[in-house]
Amino acid sequence: MIFEQIATGGCQSYLVGCDETSSAVLIDPEIRQIDHYLALAARDGLRIRYLIDTHTHADHFSGTRELAQRLDAPVVMHRSSRAPFVDLHLGDGEMLMVGRMRIAALHTPGHTRDSMCLRVEDRIFTGDTLLIGGTGRTDLPTGDPAALHDSLFGHLLTLDPALRVFPAHDYKGRGSTTLGEELASNPRLQVRDPVAFVEMMNSLNLSMPTHLTEALRVNMSGGKSVAQLLAEAGAKVPFMSLDDLRAQVDQGTDLIVLDVRERDAYESGHVPGAMHIPRGQIELRINQALPDPTRRILLCCELGLISTLAAATLREMGFGSALALDGGMKAWREGGYPLVAGPTPAG
Repeated sequence: MIFEQIATGGCQSYLVGCDETSSAVLIDPEIRQIDHYLALAARDGLRIRYLIDTHTHADHFSGTRELAQRLDAPVVMHRSSRAPFVDLHLGDGEMLMVGRMRIAALHTPGHTRDSMCLRVEDRIFTGDTLLIGGTGRTDLPTGDPAALHDSLFGHLLTLDPALRVFPAHDYKGRGSTTLGEELASNPRLQVRDPVAFVEMMNSLNLSMPTHLTEALRVNMSGGKSVAQLLAEAGAKVPFMSLDDLRAQVDQGTDLIVLDVRERDAYESGHVPGAMHIPRGQIELRINQALPDPTRRILLCCELGLISTLAAATLREMGFGSALALDGGMKAWREGGYPLVAGPTPAG
């Protein structure tokens, strides 16, 4: 077996390959690590055949859908998943054939309704069902502490105690454990009475993940996160530095500076000579305001994010010379560059 464990903060992903056939699966990929996964697979001579999420993640953005488009490989989740982009649903006890490896699914609801563990030879990938020294929480959408108790004590923990456990999260750098070690030392697994276990899980009072709503929306629907939209826009748009813009302003070139902040922000201080169209009005007003699509247009906003999205939109509309200010007006002010206050000049 070829095996790679990839950490992104506390999130853990796994590249598991058959050394005889060079076929592989990628388990719980995180979207920020896509290039890393592809580089590892190329280094090891692996072809990724399946992209698997052990459950619907609520604390990070899954990379399965984007990788599926790049690799022409199916996305795999449990049969209970309702995500529309899943190509292959596994039921309890069903297997994937990956070269000479057999990857068996074990339905383990509790953390989420669609949670499953994956057994591969001498190890089991437990998602957020069983963690090292803990378990997955049950207070997020579709969580169920009674179901988690049954998944753990009625199914997962009845397997060979020598099985090596690789969870989807590990915040202390321990890497892996075994079922036997967890049975002996995991504090939550010492509470075996079903009623007491449910009471314990219901009283944890854990803080909510930072990106809970957005992560669930993206991972359940296949939509895009704000970060993904910004990354895609940034890949299509060139940028101008603060110093270059200052030189352009001083030289009086034909560069059009378009400030896309709201009116009060623009009037409190803007680049000398900058036009003003709020971001929400660009598509409706740009043809009248800038009838020549060949003009060079520099867009600026407060932090450089909204202007990046706006510049990408203008390029899609045919304004092929649109670009964005690196750092935005915040950096312009902090750098001591010239500002003009007041409304857009008439005419």
